[in-house]
Amino acid sequence: MRVALFTDETGWHTRQLQRALRSRGAEGRCIDLADCRIDTTAAWHGLVIPGYGSGLPDAALVRGIAGGSFEQVTKRLGVLHALRELGVPVYNDARAIERSVDKSMTSLLLHAAGVATPPTWAMESASQAQRLVTRESAAGHALVLKPLFGSQGKGLQLVGHVGGVHVPLPALSGYGELAYLQRFVPPMQAPGFDWRVLVVGGQALTAMRRVSEHWIHNVKQGARVEPAVLTDELADLAQRAAAALDMDYAGIDILPSPDGPQVLEVNGVAAWQGLQRVTRFNIAEALVADCLGRKLAQAGARRQA
Repeated sequence: MRVALFTDETGWHTRQLQRALRSRGAEGRCIDLADCRIDTTAAWHGLVIPGYGSGLPDAALVRGIAGGSFEQVTKRLGVLHALRELGVPVYNDARAIERSVDKSMTSLLLHAAGVATPPTWAMESASQAQRLVTRESAAGHALVLKPLFGSQGKGLQLVGHVGGVHVPLPALSGYGELAYLQRFVPPMQAPGFDWRVLVVGGQALTAMRRVSEHWIHNVKQGARVEPAVLTDELADLAQRAAAALDMDYAGIDILPSPDGPQVLEVNGVAAWQGLQRVTRFNIAEALVADCLGRKLAQAGARRQA
Protein backbone atom coordinates (compact mmCIF):
# COMPACT_ATOMS: atom_id res chain seq x y z
CA MET A 1 0.00 0.00 0.00
CA ARG A 2 1.34 3.39 -1.01
CA VAL A 3 0.41 6.46 1.03
CA ALA A 4 1.22 10.02 -0.03
CA LEU A 5 2.34 12.16 2.91
CA PHE A 6 1.59 15.67 1.72
CA THR A 7 3.91 18.05 3.53
CA ASP A 8 5.85 21.24 2.85
CA GLU A 9 8.64 20.17 5.21
CA THR A 10 10.05 16.86 6.39
CA GLY A 11 11.16 16.19 9.94
CA TRP A 12 10.08 14.51 13.17
CA HIS A 13 6.40 14.23 12.28
CA THR A 14 6.94 12.72 8.83
CA ARG A 15 9.51 10.26 10.22
CA GLN A 16 7.00 9.17 12.84
CA LEU A 17 4.31 8.64 10.21
CA GLN A 18 6.64 6.75 7.85
CA ARG A 19 7.71 4.45 10.69
CA ALA A 20 4.08 3.79 11.63
CA LEU A 21 3.21 3.07 7.99
CA ARG A 22 6.14 0.65 7.61
CA SER A 23 4.98 -1.25 10.66
CA ARG A 24 1.74 -1.93 8.75
CA GLY A 25 3.49 -2.92 5.53
CA ALA A 26 2.77 0.40 3.82
CA GLU A 27 5.04 2.95 2.18
CA GLY A 28 4.84 6.64 3.03
CA ARG A 29 6.26 8.99 0.40
CA CYS A 30 6.69 12.69 1.33
CA ILE A 31 5.35 14.97 -1.40
CA ASP A 32 4.97 18.75 -1.53
CA LEU A 33 1.61 19.74 -2.99
CA ALA A 34 3.46 22.56 -4.74
CA ASP A 35 5.17 19.88 -6.85
CA CYS A 36 1.89 18.26 -7.90
CA ARG A 37 0.17 19.43 -11.05
CA ILE A 38 -2.88 19.03 -13.21
CA ASP A 39 -2.13 17.57 -16.65
CA THR A 40 -5.09 16.18 -18.52
CA THR A 41 -2.77 14.66 -21.14
CA ALA A 42 -0.72 12.65 -18.64
CA ALA A 43 -3.31 10.16 -17.33
CA TRP A 44 -7.01 9.37 -17.34
CA HIS A 45 -7.45 11.15 -14.01
CA GLY A 46 -5.59 14.32 -15.02
CA LEU A 47 -3.25 14.51 -12.01
CA VAL A 48 0.51 14.20 -11.75
CA ILE A 49 1.67 13.18 -8.25
CA PRO A 50 5.48 12.89 -8.11
CA GLY A 51 6.59 9.30 -7.58
CA TYR A 52 3.34 7.72 -8.75
CA GLY A 53 3.77 7.89 -12.53
CA SER A 54 0.37 7.70 -14.20
CA GLY A 55 -1.16 6.14 -11.08
CA LEU A 56 -2.51 7.45 -7.81
CA PRO A 57 -1.67 6.74 -4.17
CA ASP A 58 -3.88 4.33 -2.25
CA ALA A 59 -4.41 6.99 0.41
CA ALA A 60 -3.15 10.46 1.32
CA LEU A 61 -2.36 11.91 4.71
CA VAL A 62 -2.05 15.70 4.86
CA ARG A 63 0.72 16.90 7.13
CA GLY A 64 1.22 20.42 5.76
CA ILE A 65 0.35 22.78 2.91
CA ALA A 66 2.87 25.47 1.99
CA GLY A 67 1.69 29.06 1.94
CA GLY A 68 1.62 30.95 -1.34
CA SER A 69 -0.49 33.17 -3.52
CA PHE A 70 -4.25 32.73 -3.55
CA GLU A 71 -3.90 31.00 -6.90
CA GLN A 72 -1.17 28.62 -5.70
CA VAL A 73 -3.04 27.58 -2.56
CA THR A 74 -6.23 27.12 -4.60
CA LYS A 75 -4.42 24.70 -6.92
CA ARG A 76 -2.89 22.76 -4.00
CA LEU A 77 -6.27 22.37 -2.35
CA GLY A 78 -7.69 21.50 -5.76
CA VAL A 79 -5.36 18.50 -5.95
CA LEU A 80 -6.73 17.28 -2.60
CA HIS A 81 -10.30 17.88 -3.77
CA ALA A 82 -9.58 15.93 -6.95
CA LEU A 83 -8.07 12.97 -5.10
CA ARG A 84 -11.17 12.70 -2.93
CA GLU A 85 -13.45 12.83 -5.97
CA LEU A 86 -11.32 10.13 -7.61
CA GLY A 87 -11.94 7.82 -4.64
CA VAL A 88 -8.59 8.26 -2.86
CA PRO A 89 -9.16 8.68 0.90
CA VAL A 90 -7.59 11.97 2.04
CA TYR A 91 -6.93 12.43 5.76
CA ASN A 92 -7.96 15.31 6.52
CA ASP A 93 -9.53 16.19 3.20
CA ALA A 94 -9.52 19.64 1.61
CA ARG A 95 -12.99 20.56 2.86
CA ALA A 96 -12.04 19.92 6.48
CA ILE A 97 -8.76 21.80 6.12
CA GLU A 98 -10.53 24.79 4.57
CA ARG A 99 -12.98 24.90 7.50
CA SER A 100 -10.23 24.81 10.12
CA VAL A 101 -7.71 27.13 8.41
CA ASP A 102 -10.38 29.85 8.10
CA LYS A 103 -10.82 30.81 11.75
CA SER A 104 -14.04 32.72 11.07
CA MET A 105 -15.62 29.62 9.49
CA THR A 106 -14.43 27.54 12.44
CA SER A 107 -16.10 29.95 14.87
CA LEU A 108 -19.29 30.01 12.79
CA LEU A 109 -19.56 26.21 12.61
CA LEU A 110 -18.81 25.76 16.31
CA HIS A 111 -21.50 28.31 17.18
CA ALA A 112 -24.01 26.69 14.82
CA ALA A 113 -23.34 23.29 16.41
CA GLY A 114 -23.87 24.65 19.93
CA VAL A 115 -20.24 24.12 20.94
CA ALA A 116 -19.12 26.53 23.67
CA THR A 117 -16.78 29.12 22.11
CA PRO A 118 -16.08 32.81 22.88
CA PRO A 119 -18.13 35.49 21.09
CA THR A 120 -16.50 36.14 17.73
CA TRP A 121 -16.69 38.75 14.97
CA ALA A 122 -15.19 38.97 11.46
CA MET A 123 -15.64 42.08 9.32
CA GLU A 124 -13.91 44.01 6.56
CA SER A 125 -15.03 47.49 7.67
CA ALA A 126 -12.38 49.08 9.88
CA SER A 127 -14.90 51.63 11.20
CA GLN A 128 -17.37 48.90 12.16
CA ALA A 129 -14.59 46.96 13.87
CA GLN A 130 -13.42 50.05 15.75
CA ARG A 131 -16.97 50.70 17.00
CA LEU A 132 -17.18 47.09 18.16
CA VAL A 133 -13.90 47.38 20.05
CA THR A 134 -15.08 50.61 21.70
CA ARG A 135 -18.40 49.03 22.71
CA GLU A 136 -16.74 45.91 24.12
CA SER A 137 -14.16 48.05 25.92
CA ALA A 138 -16.91 50.13 27.56
CA ALA A 139 -18.41 46.88 28.84
CA GLY A 140 -15.03 45.92 30.36
CA HIS A 141 -14.05 43.34 27.74
CA ALA A 142 -10.77 42.83 25.95
CA LEU A 143 -10.72 41.30 22.49
CA VAL A 144 -8.07 39.25 20.74
CA LEU A 145 -7.27 40.39 17.20
CA LYS A 146 -6.04 37.39 15.20
CA PRO A 147 -4.81 36.80 11.65
CA LEU A 148 -7.55 34.85 9.88
CA PHE A 149 -5.06 32.25 8.64
CA GLY A 150 -2.54 32.47 11.49
CA SER A 151 -0.97 29.64 13.48
CA GLN A 152 1.33 28.96 16.44
CA GLY A 153 0.13 32.07 18.30
CA LYS A 154 1.72 34.50 15.85
CA GLY A 155 0.25 37.96 15.28
CA LEU A 156 -2.19 37.90 18.21
CA GLN A 157 -2.91 41.27 19.82
CA LEU A 158 -5.14 42.42 22.69
CA VAL A 159 -7.42 45.41 22.06
CA GLY A 160 -10.31 46.97 23.96
CA HIS A 161 -10.24 47.08 27.77
CA VAL A 162 -6.69 45.91 28.50
CA GLY A 163 -5.08 46.43 31.91
CA GLY A 164 -7.57 49.14 32.83
CA VAL A 165 -7.00 51.25 29.72
CA HIS A 166 -8.59 51.37 26.29
CA VAL A 167 -6.45 49.96 23.48
CA PRO A 168 -7.87 50.89 20.06
CA LEU A 169 -7.90 48.66 17.02
CA PRO A 170 -4.65 49.01 15.02
CA ALA A 171 -4.48 49.43 11.26
CA LEU A 172 -5.70 46.25 9.57
CA SER A 173 -3.08 46.29 6.82
CA GLY A 174 -1.13 43.58 8.64
CA TYR A 175 -4.28 41.44 8.91
CA GLY A 176 -5.32 41.33 5.27
CA GLU A 177 -7.69 44.29 5.83
CA LEU A 178 -9.92 41.98 7.88
CA ALA A 179 -10.77 42.18 11.57
CA TYR A 180 -11.19 38.74 13.12
CA LEU A 181 -11.91 39.38 16.80
CA GLN A 182 -12.63 37.02 19.66
CA ARG A 183 -13.62 38.04 23.18
CA PHE A 184 -10.65 37.51 25.50
CA VAL A 185 -11.07 34.85 28.18
CA PRO A 186 -8.88 35.96 31.13
CA PRO A 187 -6.81 33.28 32.88
CA MET A 188 -8.49 31.85 35.96
CA GLN A 189 -5.18 31.31 37.76
CA ALA A 190 -1.50 32.16 37.50
CA PRO A 191 0.19 30.86 35.51
CA GLY A 192 -2.58 30.43 32.97
CA PHE A 193 -3.11 27.40 30.79
CA ASP A 194 -5.24 25.85 28.10
CA TRP A 195 -5.86 22.27 26.99
CA ARG A 196 -4.94 20.65 23.71
CA VAL A 197 -7.09 17.58 23.09
CA LEU A 198 -6.37 15.18 20.22
CA VAL A 199 -9.42 13.70 18.47
CA VAL A 200 -8.84 10.79 16.06
CA GLY A 201 -11.68 9.14 14.17
CA GLY A 202 -14.28 10.90 16.29
CA GLN A 203 -12.75 9.85 19.63
CA ALA A 204 -10.79 12.06 22.02
CA LEU A 205 -7.65 10.04 22.79
CA THR A 206 -5.27 12.20 24.83
CA ALA A 207 -4.80 15.69 26.24
CA MET A 208 -2.20 18.02 27.66
CA ARG A 209 -2.11 21.34 29.45
CA ARG A 210 -0.08 24.17 27.90
CA VAL A 211 1.06 26.39 30.76
CA SER A 212 2.47 29.90 30.36
CA GLU A 213 2.94 33.15 32.25
CA HIS A 214 1.82 34.85 29.03
CA TRP A 215 -1.81 34.86 27.88
CA ILE A 216 -0.76 33.07 24.68
CA HIS A 217 -0.35 29.37 25.43
CA ASN A 218 1.26 28.00 22.27
CA VAL A 219 4.33 25.83 22.74
CA LYS A 220 6.08 27.79 19.96
CA GLN A 221 5.57 30.90 22.10
CA GLY A 222 7.28 29.36 25.14
CA ALA A 223 4.50 27.47 26.93
CA ARG A 224 5.46 24.27 28.72
CA VAL A 225 3.47 21.07 28.38
CA GLU A 226 2.04 19.01 31.23
CA PRO A 227 -0.04 15.82 31.31
CA ALA A 228 -3.77 16.43 31.65
CA VAL A 229 -6.61 14.21 32.72
CA LEU A 230 -8.97 13.73 29.78
CA THR A 231 -12.23 14.23 31.63
CA ASP A 232 -15.59 13.29 30.13
CA GLU A 233 -16.41 16.99 29.83
CA LEU A 234 -13.24 17.79 27.87
CA ALA A 235 -13.58 14.70 25.69
CA ASP A 236 -17.21 15.43 24.82
CA LEU A 237 -16.47 19.09 23.99
CA ALA A 238 -13.49 18.19 21.80
CA GLN A 239 -15.40 15.45 19.98
CA ARG A 240 -18.32 17.75 19.25
CA ALA A 241 -15.91 20.42 17.95
CA ALA A 242 -14.20 17.94 15.59
CA ALA A 243 -17.60 16.68 14.40
CA ALA A 244 -18.80 20.23 13.73
CA LEU A 245 -15.98 20.63 11.19
CA ASP A 246 -16.16 17.00 9.95
CA MET A 247 -12.51 16.29 10.83
CA ASP A 248 -10.79 12.90 10.57
CA TYR A 249 -8.32 14.06 13.21
CA ALA A 250 -7.91 17.39 14.96
CA GLY A 251 -6.11 19.20 17.74
CA ILE A 252 -8.74 21.07 19.76
CA ASP A 253 -7.62 24.09 21.81
CA ILE A 254 -9.82 24.61 24.87
CA LEU A 255 -9.71 27.35 27.52
CA PRO A 256 -11.07 27.15 31.07
CA SER A 257 -13.56 29.88 31.92
CA PRO A 258 -15.99 30.67 34.77
CA ASP A 259 -18.79 29.41 32.49
CA GLY A 260 -17.01 26.14 31.71
CA PRO A 261 -14.47 25.09 29.06
CA GLN A 262 -14.67 26.91 25.72
CA VAL A 263 -13.20 25.87 22.36
CA LEU A 264 -10.83 28.45 20.90
CA GLU A 265 -9.57 26.75 17.75
CA VAL A 266 -9.70 23.51 15.79
CA ASN A 267 -6.43 22.52 14.12
CA GLY A 268 -6.82 20.37 11.03
CA VAL A 269 -3.09 19.85 10.46
CA ALA A 270 -2.17 19.55 14.11
CA ALA A 271 1.39 19.00 15.31
CA TRP A 272 1.77 16.54 18.19
CA GLN A 273 5.44 16.54 19.21
CA GLY A 274 4.69 18.28 22.50
CA LEU A 275 1.64 16.12 23.12
CA GLN A 276 3.66 12.96 22.46
CA ARG A 277 5.94 13.84 25.41
CA VAL A 278 3.03 13.42 27.82
CA THR A 279 1.18 10.59 26.01
CA ARG A 280 1.92 6.91 26.64
CA PHE A 281 0.81 5.52 23.27
CA ASN A 282 2.35 6.40 19.89
CA ILE A 283 0.22 9.12 18.29
CA ALA A 284 1.49 8.54 14.75
CA GLU A 285 0.46 4.88 15.01
CA ALA A 286 -3.02 5.92 16.13
CA LEU A 287 -3.37 8.28 13.15
CA VAL A 288 -2.13 5.68 10.66
CA ALA A 289 -4.39 2.99 12.15
CA ASP A 290 -7.44 5.23 11.76
CA CYS A 291 -6.45 6.35 8.25
CA LEU A 292 -5.76 2.85 6.91
CA GLY A 293 -8.60 1.24 8.85
CA ARG A 294 -11.70 3.39 9.09
CA LYS A 295 -10.96 5.89 6.31
CA LEU A 296 -9.75 3.37 3.76
CA ALA A 297 -12.67 1.05 4.54
CA GLN A 298 -15.14 3.90 3.99
CA ALA A 299 -13.55 4.67 0.61
CA GLY A 300 -13.76 0.99 -0.38
CA ALA A 301 -17.43 0.83 0.57
CA ARG A 302 -18.15 3.94 -1.54
CA ARG A 303 -16.37 2.43 -4.55
CA GLN A 304 -18.39 -0.79 -4.19
CA ALA A 305 -21.63 1.16 -3.96
